[in-house]
Amino acid sequence: MSTYVIGEIGQNHNGSVDVAKLLVDVVSRPIFDKLFSNELSIMNAVKLTKRDLKQELSQSQMEKAYSGANSFGKTYGEHRAFLELNDEQHFEVYKYAKEKGLEFVETLCAIGCLSVLKYFTPDRLKVASRDLTNLPLLEALAETKIPIIISTGMAGKEELDQAINVITRYHENLSILHCVSEYPTKYENVNLRTISYLKKNYPKFKIGYSDHTIGIATPLAAIGMGAEIIEKHITLDRGMKGTDQSGSLAIDGIYRMMRDIRNLDLSLGKEDIYVEPSVAAAREKLERSVATVRDLKKGDIIQETDLHLLSPGDGFKWSQKDAILGKALLVDIPANEIIYSKYID
Repeated sequence: MSTYVIGEIGQNHNGSVDVAKLLVDVVSRPIFDKLFSNELSIMNAVKLTKRDLKQELSQSQMEKAYSGANSFGKTYGEHRAFLELNDEQHFEVYKYAKEKGLEFVETLCAIGCLSVLKYFTPDRLKVASRDLTNLPLLEALAETKIPIIISTGMAGKEELDQAINVITRYHENLSILHCVSEYPTKYENVNLRTISYLKKNYPKFKIGYSDHTIGIATPLAAIGMGAEIIEKHITLDRGMKGTDQSGSLAIDGIYRMMRDIRNLDLSLGKEDIYVEPSVAAAREKLERSVATVRDLKKGDIIQETDLHLLSPGDGFKWSQKDAILGKALLVDIPANEIIYSKYID
């Protein structure tokens, strides 16, 4: 199984198409495991967020003074407007991602944002945690029949079930991401066992994890818990201006996370117990076989007191000793040598 990984650009482009494209470049760089000389798969997709400021905040909130290190305008409305890319710019980033072999996911925060669909069709639509209860938006998104990903960050079971009921009136190509809407999320609040709960209670849908912790440990653990989709904020530099930058993965972190996710994908295997063919040489070299504890002569009858165990493991196992006990030797065998089947009558 290969985990579907989304690099969430969100609004870490800081209002610049060029910055968004640079992040696409970073995500599309090859991932190479030097230890085993393996080239590993890159992220599957990048994601942008689109807001319609006419359907975003109350007028008083839009006009509220907004200052501070991460402000891009004198009011919150000006700040939000600065960070918005228009439909054509989203299309430009979409085309660039496609050229790099990436899928493209769009978070649409209002019905007015569906105007972007006149330019292109995203591979998936994402519903932000805060909009899981925005049932009119969910219905409008579901009507497009484009696969939908929803996050549970601000929802309990009742809200989640309502959202699922709205979407599945139109289609069932739906994925659910466990999420905690705390930025950054404290580790004691992550509760990865929610992934198990979702897999058990919503088996028809793909279950994943949208991560807001610092670092890469929790996405990896989430995959171990059964997450099939991982979403993670990405940036060029965690020191860049912007509220999401410090909680995102920068270039080195993106590389390390993808290297470890793809190696974890390879590691999960199947629900069974068996000896890997690659272990055969080590098993033969290191396991133990029945061997002589003293010099034995041709014609001697083998007794259990004549035996102990030594490597290599290409002879009789202790569980097979009855096959040789009481048998006569065909050859002399010195002490501390393996007894092979050709040596016994």
